[in-house]
Amino acid sequence: MNPVDAIAARAPGFRPRVAVVLGTGLGSFADEVEPVADIPYAELPGFPQPTVRGHAGQLRLGKVGALPVAVLRGRTHYYEFGKADGMRLPVETMAALGCETLVLTNAAGSLRMDMPPGALMGIADHINFTGVNPLFGHPNRRFVDMVDAYDPALLQQLAAAAKALGITLHTGVYIWFNGPSFETPAEIRAARTLGADAVGMSTAPETIVARHAGMKVAGVSVMTNYAAGMVPGGIGHEQTITTANSASADLSRLLRRFLEGYS
Repeated sequence: MNPVDAIAARAPGFRPRVAVVLGTGLGSFADEVEPVADIPYAELPGFPQPTVRGHAGQLRLGKVGALPVAVLRGRTHYYEFGKADGMRLPVETMAALGCETLVLTNAAGSLRMDMPPGALMGIADHINFTGVNPLFGHPNRRFVDMVDAYDPALLQQLAAAAKALGITLHTGVYIWFNGPSFETPAEIRAARTLGADAVGMSTAPETIVARHAGMKVAGVSVMTNYAAGMVPGGIGHEQTITTANSASADLSRLLRRFLEGYS
């Protein structure tokens, strides 16, 4: 059985229009979704099993208001298994289920002093700094157009939702590094020179796959720390989880407002 059939068996007739991927420490948004079915990734053939704390590995199907959605609580990363296409099957499954839009969230390091820990950033574009691509080795998945990969109209809708809620939503460029080590101060200086505003270890590969699948993409980064060398002190995963958890309330409010107004 393929994952599309497995999902259809658990939620007959349910056809989500939007898929949401929840990053490290950001899984609480799933509680905002009126559930139709909860399915562990382990029960979906071919779905990756996340190994990073803060990623539950569960698909929730349900509704936000009247909008049918699919919420992926957690993702796999390139650094876990050395596979850039680890999220290809989940994203393509969402497209096959009927999702026209993919909303990506992540915990990120800020490269701007005006985006302190806890701040939210709408992603306008990304830089792939890894040297790998989730479409490697797939001859029918080449030459995908990445202009406006993060849909400008969806970014405007996110900004409008944030304004209505009194939430500051910055806008910027996300840069994807391999991980699993955090970046060096020199790498962060290079990233800032290239024009990046936030740094992380995910999101870009899902966007590439989604664009190949014909989906629109919106992205939001939650700043969990200033990137290496910008302020005194080190960086750790505990800080990422703690700050993401504390900022998840604003992210949940923003996502709910955005999805309630989605059309």
